[in-house]
Amino acid sequence: MREHTATGVHRYSAKRTVVPVNFSYFAPKAKSVTIIGDFNHWSGEDHPMQRMPDGAWHLQLPMHSGSHRYLFLVDGEPHLDPKANGITRTEENIRVSLLKVS
Repeated sequence: MREHTATGVHRYSAKRTVVPVNFSYFAPKAKSVTIIGDFNHWSGEDHPMQRMPDGAWHLQLPMHSGSHRYLFLVDGEPHLDPKANGITRTEENIRVSLLKVS
């Protein structure tokens, strides 16, 4: 059963579901790693990752259910995620990682 809010929006609809997603990227020599994607308008400033003692970089983001395209920026250079659900392309035909959140 779905509940309705005062605005009539289904509070439990899949579009409104938010799930914490852990991102990690192993780059022990990197000075900085950030994540860019359709969820942050491809901004390299919104989601810097934190360096772990083992050289991996980590960030947890709340993500809406659905498919998301993203890349890691390692010292400003784009890299695909080897742990992604797949690879797709942007409107500009750039290869990017694909994540499916449910």
